[in-house]
Amino acid sequence: MNILLWLILGAVSGWIASMIMKTDQQQGIFLDVVLGIVGAVIGGTLMSFFGQPGATGFNFYSLFVSVLGAVALLSLGKFFSRSH
Repeated sequence: MNILLWLILGAVSGWIASMIMKTDQQQGIFLDVVLGIVGAVIGGTLMSFFGQPGATGFNFYSLFVSVLGAVALLSLGKFFSRSH
């Protein structure tokens, strides 16, 4: 997958995850892209624990995997920010 598709998938999945976790007002498009790309890596790792493939290309499954990872990342961030 080329870099432009990674950026598009990252932006969409990061935006969806930020809407789910209600953090959309606190971050801009750049953080949505970063969140989505990192979320794809985390989601792929999580899916591999269940014997499933990670992000496989520019499709709905990869979008699901990256949103899952981004929500997990935002959840961890909220957990650690509350504990201080």
